[in-house]
Amino acid sequence: MQPTFYIQNIPIYGDLILAPMEGYSDYPYRHITRSFGSALSCLEFVNALDVLNGHPYLLKERLAFTETERPVVFQVFDNDPDRIIKAAILLRKLNPDIIDINMGCSVKTVSGRGAGAGLLQFPDKIEKIFKTLSAQLDIPVTGKIRLGWDEETQNYIEIAHLIEDNGGAMLAVHARTRQQGFSGSANWDAIAQIKQELHIPIIGNGDVKSINDIETIKQQTGCDAVMIGRAAIGNPWIFSRLDRNHLPSSEIRKIVTAHLQGTIAFYGDQRGIVLFRKHLIEYIKSIKKLNR
Repeated sequence: MQPTFYIQNIPIYGDLILAPMEGYSDYPYRHITRSFGSALSCLEFVNALDVLNGHPYLLKERLAFTETERPVVFQVFDNDPDRIIKAAILLRKLNPDIIDINMGCSVKTVSGRGAGAGLLQFPDKIEKIFKTLSAQLDIPVTGKIRLGWDEETQNYIEIAHLIEDNGGAMLAVHARTRQQGFSGSANWDAIAQIKQELHIPIIGNGDVKSINDIETIKQQTGCDAVMIGRAAIGNPWIFSRLDRNHLPSSEIRKIVTAHLQGTIAFYGDQRGIVLFRKHLIEYIKSIKKLNR
């Protein structure tokens, strides 16, 4: 089987990837989505400060993975380049395949302090992070961005070139600004523009809600793969290009049961059930549609 593309020397088999979503892209759900075809295991982002301070939740939960998940991506965020660099070097000791820099989170508590999408306001910081890490790490360093802070400061072309020119090995693009959050429409033409100008793999993200959307964004942008976030919650079948609304209820119940059992095994009975509720809500929506 031929790889779909490479991230430096790492072969990637497949063109669909589960987005690293806090509270959703944990080990139990990644296990489900990988079985349906998600090509990478992108772990939930971690705060550089927590890495440097040795927060206990990291090893026990947030950074837990198995060998069968490879390639595995650790994603880190902060507003301080030196902390990101130090944290990434520490994370390398846990043997991920890729280190990813989060420049896309629009949540106010993250971007408001200059981290996540807030980092897009400081190209010099981004240049320092990628230039230093690509020189010091022996694994690929990648990034995930938005188009800019707001409509008036869409600097995605500048940022994309900075990342590639300073050793970035892959770039995922959520085609909205920080100001948009998840509102409005994703600008897929911006992804196409980045793809035309860069030579590293480009991952398209934003407004991919259906099987048809997958093919449309690929045709419109030429992206190497598609990252799916909110539309994948309660819908792992999308990674096999299966329409959830056409699946029998028995198939949905089977996966719901497997997901619940995996969550309980990972977190324990009480906490596992509590954490699973948000997934269950999304699964139930699909069952209701089938019964209408």
